[in-house]
Amino acid sequence: MRFVKYILLSVFLFNFTVIILAQDKDTSKEDEVLRIETQLVDVPIIVTDKSGKPLLNLKKNNFVVYEDGKKQELSDFAATSAPFEVALLLDTSGSTRSDLALIQRAAESFINSLRPGDRVSIVAFKSYREGNKSIAVSEVLTLLTDDRNKLKNALANVKTSNGTPYYDGLLQVVEKVFREIPKDEFRGRRALVALTDGVDSTSVAGFDEVSEEFGQAGIVSYFIQVDTREFFEENLLGDCDGAMRFSQAQIRRYYRTFYPKSKIEKVFNFCNLGDFERLDISKRLYGLADAEMQSLAKMSGGKVFLAADLSEARGAFTKVAQEIGTKYSLGYYSTNEKRDGSYRKIKIELKGIPAGAQIRAREGYTAPIN
Repeated sequence: MRFVKYILLSVFLFNFTVIILAQDKDTSKEDEVLRIETQLVDVPIIVTDKSGKPLLNLKKNNFVVYEDGKKQELSDFAATSAPFEVALLLDTSGSTRSDLALIQRAAESFINSLRPGDRVSIVAFKSYREGNKSIAVSEVLTLLTDDRNKLKNALANVKTSNGTPYYDGLLQVVEKVFREIPKDEFRGRRALVALTDGVDSTSVAGFDEVSEEFGQAGIVSYFIQVDTREFFEENLLGDCDGAMRFSQAQIRRYYRTFYPKSKIEKVFNFCNLGDFERLDISKRLYGLADAEMQSLAKMSGGKVFLAADLSEARGAFTKVAQEIGTKYSLGYYSTNEKRDGSYRKIKIELKGIPAGAQIRAREGYTAPIN
C-alpha cells in the first residue's frame, strides 16, 4: 500500500513539474513575442564637456531617455570602448576622379585608425558601358569585416565613375551592408562615413526614400563634404561640347524642387541652357546637397566635416575615427507599442555630470507599420 502511495506521489510530482516547466516555456515565448512586437530603439550618443572634450567612463545611470516626453526604461548600454560597424562610402565621380589614389590612401589611413574589433564595409561607384551609353552604379566592394588585408584589397579595386549614384549608394548601406539585425555587441553602434560632395546625378532612388530608411535604421551618419563646386562651375560654362554637364536627372530635380508650380519653360537639354541658368542650377543643387547631409547627420547624432579639397580628407577622416571611438549607445523598448508609422522624438538627459556638458544624439525615429 505504501509502495502504491509512493508511485502515485511520484506521478503527481512529475506531472506538476511538467506543467510548471510548460508554463515557464509559454511565458518565455510570450516574452519573446512581446520583445519582437516592441521595437528596440537604439540611440548613439556623444557627450562632451563645455570645452568640447569627450567625456569618457560614463555609466548607464548617468543617462535618462525620454520618448515624446515620457521616460523610458533603458535595457541596453554600451560604453565608448565597445566596437563599431562602419559603412565607408567613397564618391569617386566628378572632380575626384583624377585623385583616386589620394582617396584610397585617405580611406586606408581611416581604416587603420579604427580600433581592433571595429568592422568596415566599403561602398563605391563605378561605370560600365551598355551599348553606346556609360552607366554609373554603386557597388558594395566588401561586406562588414575586421580583416584589414581584405579591406586593403577592396580599396585597391575602387574604380572611378562618370556619374554620381549617391542616393543609390546610401540605400545600399541600409539594404545590403546593414541588412541583418546587428549582434548584441554592435547594437546602436553602426555608422555611415561618406566622402562626397553630396550632389547626386544618376540615382534611381531619391533623398526622401533615403532619409526614411536611415531614420528607421538608426545609423549614425558622418559626412566628409568635399568642396567641388568651384571646380565644377569653372568647367560648366561656355561651349556645350567641352563643358561639364548636368544630367537630365539633375535638371529635373532642379525644376521639381525649386520651381514645382512655375509656368516658366522647362529646358531639359543641357546645351539649350544659358550660362545664368547653368550657374543657378549649380548653386541650388550644391545648396540642396549641403542641407541633405546636415539633415541626415543631425537626426542621427552624427556630424558633417568640411574638406576644401581631397588633400584635407585624411585629417577629416581622423576626426571621424576619434568621434566613433567616443560614442556611447543606449537601447530601450518603447512604451508606445503602436505600430503606426508616427515620428517619435527622443530626448536624453544627463545625471551626475558637471555643468556645461553637451549631448549629440539621435533625435528621433519613425515607428514601424504593421
